[in-house]
Amino acid sequence: MEVKPVGSYPASGIDVLVVGTGLAGLTVALECIRKGHSVRVLERNADINTAGDMYFMGLSATRFFKHWPEMAKEYDQISIHNAWMETFKHDGEQMIAPKKVAERLRAEGLDPDTPPGTFQMRPLVYKMFVNQVEQMGVKVKFHQRVVDYFEDEESGRASVVTDRGERYEADVVIAADGVGSKSQRIVGGQVKAMSSGRAMWRAAFPLEELNKNPEVKEFFKMIPGETGLEPIVRTFLGPGTYALTLTRPDTMIWIMNHDVTGTEKESWSNTVEADEVLKGMDEVPGPKKWAPIFKDLVRLTPPKTIINFELLWRNPQPSWTSPGARIIQIGDAAHSFLPASGNGATQAIEDAVTVASCLHLAGSREGVPEAVRAHARIRFTRNACAQKLGFSNAELLQDTDWSKVKIEPRRAAPKMPRWVFDHDPEAYAHANYKAVVDGMKRGIRFDEDENIPPNFPPGYRYEPWNIETIMSDMRVGKPIDLGPGNWD
Repeated sequence: MEVKPVGSYPASGIDVLVVGTGLAGLTVALECIRKGHSVRVLERNADINTAGDMYFMGLSATRFFKHWPEMAKEYDQISIHNAWMETFKHDGEQMIAPKKVAERLRAEGLDPDTPPGTFQMRPLVYKMFVNQVEQMGVKVKFHQRVVDYFEDEESGRASVVTDRGERYEADVVIAADGVGSKSQRIVGGQVKAMSSGRAMWRAAFPLEELNKNPEVKEFFKMIPGETGLEPIVRTFLGPGTYALTLTRPDTMIWIMNHDVTGTEKESWSNTVEADEVLKGMDEVPGPKKWAPIFKDLVRLTPPKTIINFELLWRNPQPSWTSPGARIIQIGDAAHSFLPASGNGATQAIEDAVTVASCLHLAGSREGVPEAVRAHARIRFTRNACAQKLGFSNAELLQDTDWSKVKIEPRRAAPKMPRWVFDHDPEAYAHANYKAVVDGMKRGIRFDEDENIPPNFPPGYRYEPWNIETIMSDMRVGKPIDLGPGNWD
């Protein structure tokens, strides 16, 4: 039986080539099929990487599941609904007792029935996407490392060449191949990566490993709730550092922000051992050191499990499109996020939904350049704001003002503003596409077009900013200036 998503469209005649199978690539493949486009996918590796630990999936990214009932059902099953949360100082002193997410939302003046998103296990989410891609019969060609991108404006076609010399051509090429994409050459050059001086240790392993230390097992246990033992996220906030743990029925996860050690890389396969982590924990500034119970958790982590991921900062990239607008970057290829920003996966999926919609709204292969430019116009300011918010949230977690946290608990939590999670990328594109195109033709800035509601902080007007200024401010203790507008 043919599997069709809800709200499918007839064939558009647009031939789409997707490079990369991250969340952006998988989502754009699915949504382009739903919109009636023909889709092929290239992947550099031998298969789709489903490894990893936890990340945050925002509500704005998961609204498109309404068109994919099987994914919606599976996502509901694997999601941590209304998890518990508990907050500590890094030395183990409890600051906020365990509360359900709904309770914390209510305390922060937010709707307890509409959380801004959920913590997810990357392997479970990716397997869900892969299953749907396979059901739809998407043609994924593996071992295809793309080394160059081209376009021919006369023929209205774009193409890529692999390291084996093979060429693939389409009406539009969507570069979803991550940081360092070779598409940078044709869209305007590589954005230089700058070290933040920080990195993340992160590990995920079977919960049964805690059986080796009863005290650790007791401290990091799940919480008795209405449905039995329920998952809990614990945050540990210290001077210049922070950590998160997630205890699930089958998995223990911990993540810790730290100063660079010299062994970090921007790679999900770069592992270190517990001794390095323990040494770094001993070097935390101030008289109070890391809680011994957390150090014992690190000691229980199996070998070859702890990833040391370098946090590199990049300025907003001014261009995502090729000159003829037959090549478009999405996800990390266009705008990288710090892994701890809480927005990378969300914005990548929003990108995918938006570009598939814009191609549909353009109506034909001749309209591809218009669609590509409209997509970039819709997404740029929003992503630049989300990137800056990620830096601000990192600063908040690394420099918590404990004198104010017990009075106002949200000061110990990253900002999850309404302009982020209330957004519906498909509905927004459909409602505003014509006005966006009209604004382009009239030469009006997107953030100054009164005919289009903002998908960024209301009242904000984009001004170019750079990481160098942010780093300079942080070194002297100056809060990150987010800019005008309502960022809450």
